[in-house]
Amino acid sequence: MKKLTGLIVLIFVSLSLFSHPWQPSHYVVIDTDAGIDDMRAISMLLASDDVQILGIIISGGALSPYDGYKKVKSMLNAYHHEGIPVAMNYNRRGSDMPVPLAVRWGNEDIPVPETNGFNTLCKNILSYRDKSFKLISLASLNSADQLLSTGILPADRLSEIIWSNNSLNNLDGFNAGIDIKSARGIIKGDVKLTVVGYPSSDFYDQSFLMRLQETKTPYAQKIFETAVSSPDLQNHTYAARANDEMTAIYLFYPELFSNTAVKQHSFCKPLPGSDLKGAALKILGGTDARGLQTIKQLPADPGFYQEDLGPFLDEIISKHGDEEWRAAVLTNEIHQHLGIYSIVGVKMGIRAREFFKVGVDQMKVVSYAGSEPPLSCLNDGIQVSTGATIGHGLIEVQTENTGPAVKFSYMGKSITIKLKDELAAELKVELQDLVLVNGLDSDIYWELLRQRAILYWKNLDRNEIFEISE
Repeated sequence: MKKLTGLIVLIFVSLSLFSHPWQPSHYVVIDTDAGIDDMRAISMLLASDDVQILGIIISGGALSPYDGYKKVKSMLNAYHHEGIPVAMNYNRRGSDMPVPLAVRWGNEDIPVPETNGFNTLCKNILSYRDKSFKLISLASLNSADQLLSTGILPADRLSEIIWSNNSLNNLDGFNAGIDIKSARGIIKGDVKLTVVGYPSSDFYDQSFLMRLQETKTPYAQKIFETAVSSPDLQNHTYAARANDEMTAIYLFYPELFSNTAVKQHSFCKPLPGSDLKGAALKILGGTDARGLQTIKQLPADPGFYQEDLGPFLDEIISKHGDEEWRAAVLTNEIHQHLGIYSIVGVKMGIRAREFFKVGVDQMKVVSYAGSEPPLSCLNDGIQVSTGATIGHGLIEVQTENTGPAVKFSYMGKSITIKLKDELAAELKVELQDLVLVNGLDSDIYWELLRQRAILYWKNLDRNEIFEISE
């Protein structure tokens, strides 16, 4: 009996560590008024694979919803996360503060919706997600109050509101001041409200900025470059403070905060001496571990790999990232040779996941690469990089009107990613010439194909070689 009890305990411990490893722990909707601290907070949330951002609402506050949309959408485009839904809440005009307005988050020459679309965004999320999610509010609570009071968002579908504001009892602070009435309405409601306060000292000092610079993710680099390159922030005292960023740190490291209960709600404030900066750096460094199921990591030692590939390892990882490298290594082992189209499939699958900012096993896929090699080799790269495998029933392969194109669908939205025509023509001619000169069964053909595949692996940038259409 004791042995059986021990076995059951071991199973439950194992389940807690390894069950559903492809799913993030946090599904969230973000509400933002596009302040500088919002940019940093959103970047932190984007940096973690353990967070799935279902949508972003732009509300009036530090900026108008119109200007805030340009900031947020341009940053998502710069991160190649164009598929994250963004909607407007025009209920509050906003302040158009000069410093947040002047700091550019990306290429802001983009069209802005004229409709109040956050209700539709919420309805769409509810139609595709049957479980609850969290609302992380970096602005007023107007969006939350409107969605809940009108019944568009049922209270049982919202597990928690995490709100950035430096008080709960007195409701002072910038975000509360935007809409006191909505804040009081949420406090009287049934949904758990966690209010996250701010540290009292400066956060973005020179030492921390240097550590940010050394963190080689686009999210850390964005925060660093904005801090050091924007003249409007150089002499602005507020820019060195951390406010809305604390919601992201709290989400991952609640033990760094005190917790004061106020009825069913709580106010959480950074504990004195807690390593908030270290936590921020861990978040911005990204997460990677849960993508592997039988090994902890792939070695980064060139000597571990075949002699012709080892010299290219550092450059490939530096240019294209660990995730593409890992998916390509596993694809080549499954595929049993280094092929050009299988490498293209890896890059295409990773690009689709970046577009929607999703993990593996979350997209449905229709491949137009057919079932005839060499074009069909693209399917192996797609399956490994996206998790949309035949076994999971998430991929369909069309055998008519074939071409180097794949349709990816997530939460009601579909995109088609297609290899650019000029590159597709180049690859087709190159492979035909290799077969014509050497013969498909010759060792020389496979050796030359391997050499060409390694070069394409190194040189092709997934953000430049595809056309994406919605």
